[in-house]
Amino acid sequence: MTFDELRATLPGRVLAAGDEGFETAARPWTTTVDQPVAAVVRAGDAGHVAAVVRYAGRAGVPVVTQPTGHGASGGVPEAILLRTGYLDGIEIDPRRRVARVGAGVSWGRVQAAAARHGLTGLAGSNPVVGVTGYTLGGGMSWFGRKHGWAADAVRAFEIVDAEGAARRVTAEDDPDLFWALRGGGGDFAVVTALEFDLFPAPELFGGRMLWPQTRIREVFDAFQEITAAAPHELSVWFQRLQIPDAPPMVGVDAVYLGDPDRGRTLLTALDAIGDLILDKRGVFGAADIGAVTAEPTDPSPSLSRAEQLTDLGDAVVKTLIEEPVAPLANVQIRHLGGALAEARPDGGARGPIAEPYLLYCLGLGLPHLRDAVEARRTAIVGAVSGQISGHKPYTFLTPGETADAAFDAATLNRLREIKRARDPHGVIRANYPVFG
Repeated sequence: MTFDELRATLPGRVLAAGDEGFETAARPWTTTVDQPVAAVVRAGDAGHVAAVVRYAGRAGVPVVTQPTGHGASGGVPEAILLRTGYLDGIEIDPRRRVARVGAGVSWGRVQAAAARHGLTGLAGSNPVVGVTGYTLGGGMSWFGRKHGWAADAVRAFEIVDAEGAARRVTAEDDPDLFWALRGGGGDFAVVTALEFDLFPAPELFGGRMLWPQTRIREVFDAFQEITAAAPHELSVWFQRLQIPDAPPMVGVDAVYLGDPDRGRTLLTALDAIGDLILDKRGVFGAADIGAVTAEPTDPSPSLSRAEQLTDLGDAVVKTLIEEPVAPLANVQIRHLGGALAEARPDGGARGPIAEPYLLYCLGLGLPHLRDAVEARRTAIVGAVSGQISGHKPYTFLTPGETADAAFDAATLNRLREIKRARDPHGVIRANYPVFG
């Protein structure tokens, strides 16, 4: 296809295969994912989005929306890739504790704006992740144990529907679509902006602690002790790290939403462990939440795998304590529970998550490492298969997986009914569609 009609409608904003700059524009943030799209459109406003969707409907070409492509799956053959990074407005209403952000806004910018008022959004660990895709998939925050899923904090979506009509969606005027967008993924409409609640965060306490691998058993035991009694304001992650050109290490990342003295007391079990390499715990503001894990903020060739754990049984302990991490860079366990596990009568499609822990494996997908990284991920998951529930958060799906793994049968059936009703011709396609 030449996309001449679309080029005429949106001059200078359309790149098709073969055009200079097309390959770069089509490349997602996760560079190990190949995106065989037919065209890339850089939308500047909601009107551009509507024009793309109307054209796609006439041409019979699906539209996939990505500000950056953190959640790219590669399942987008011959689609129009709609880049929404220029929809970058932010409005903070500190009195109402509400933010309105465009579809291209990253969490780091929201946190910086909200922190000026002693507030926070339900941000994750990486400041360059886009608010919209993260929230459409549920959004697991450092503050999720206290305040639940980011999706459930949404008050309104501004969308372009599959017919190319722009409108605002709330619980009152379109409860079915509002429910689906709150955690069901991006399969139902193109979101151009969203409005969501902010929460008080005058100060936070936490950071990363690291020890040599020889202290792994003590660190893991302390992690279990802390998480067994952790209040909802405290989130703790156990880490096994194999950083290139460094010895293997074990660590803990923690964030406490509240009084720093109380936060430090809750982590006392870690203070008795010797040979400490690094202790970056301290008081910080919501704008600096990304510094806790210091994840890469540039595109990277990552390969990941996530699984929800029903418990930390013997197989998990043996695998995480005794088995090597390499060639993976990181094997992580996140403590869940709290408000993430609580059913809400006004909740969205994400729903509660019963499992108390999340296992996350990460490696570099470089050509000389890829096969070994994939084999190690598979081996770890196989070793703990008895503690794996078979479900995982939507935003942790990876290429080769489908939306079936993110939802129970009843939720998936309802999402599919809404998809059939709102987009019967499949004009809008999520990275992980409900009919994938």
